[in-house]
Amino acid sequence: MIASFLIPLVLPWALPPLARRTAEKVRPEIALWTITSATAALAVGVMACLGALLLPLCLTLPPVSKLADLVQPLAAGPEPVVLSLSTLAGALTLAVYRVLRRAASEVARLRAAQARVAHLPEAGGLCVLDDPRPDAYALPGGRRRADRIVVTSGMLRALGPVEREALLAHERAHLAAKHHLFLSVAQLAGWCHPALGVVAAHVSFAAERVADEAAARGCGDRTLAAQAVGRAALATSRTAAARTPALAPGATTGPVPARVRALLAPTPVRRMVPALLVMALLCTTAAASSLGGAAWLHRGIEAAQGEQPSD
Repeated sequence: MIASFLIPLVLPWALPPLARRTAEKVRPEIALWTITSATAALAVGVMACLGALLLPLCLTLPPVSKLADLVQPLAAGPEPVVLSLSTLAGALTLAVYRVLRRAASEVARLRAAQARVAHLPEAGGLCVLDDPRPDAYALPGGRRRADRIVVTSGMLRALGPVEREALLAHERAHLAAKHHLFLSVAQLAGWCHPALGVVAAHVSFAAERVADEAAARGCGDRTLAAQAVGRAALATSRTAAARTPALAPGATTGPVPARVRALLAPTPVRRMVPALLVMALLCTTAAASSLGGAAWLHRGIEAAQGEQPSD
């Protein structure tokens, strides 16, 4: 039954191709919610199973065993297998420290960006940063600061008036839909499992597609929106990239050629593809496996405590 804890560690590897197909074929807003939800669910399963795999190793230590009132060793399976898996889980659990450090680093970058524009005048949530490097991004404000759209003077010079409007509509869509929260969830999940780190790029792509479609509706011309995205990305590529926070989505984020192709094609209308059903099946399987493993582990601990295992 210890295999019940291994299944949720393997299932995330099936998510990247499903997320890619969903982001390409389904309406962007549905794709964004679905991929992010699946990523978060599988990440929770991964961390829960790592902790459960670490428990047998901990219960071999006399102080922990005594604290748990064990009167006999925990029967978790063949000892070499259990200790090997528990040791591996312990090593992987150390990644939690890395997750916390990287999360703190991203929060620091976000606060630095907020401080950089805090003194700038703003009109309607828009502030212009005097920087020759073309850049534009939606900067979430949090509880103490208002959300802002930050555009550099270099980006304003690189675009025409109508393209600027499309760019601003794109950034407003990011703030209105709070896409930074989706990106935060995807990044945290990606730091928990390598496969989920790949999926984070598809979450970012889906968020950009939602904003692209909003910009196209705002300016009433999908070709113009595609042109604005393409020119903004081209202007950005000609200079050294600015150090913008990963949690501040921008118009030039993600695979720009794929976004431009999508804008030049008809508006996506599909709400369901087989990939969505498979993702739901993945999450259900991971949850059922984790619950089954937890129930088995609970009965094992009861038996090791000398109690009659409950049904």
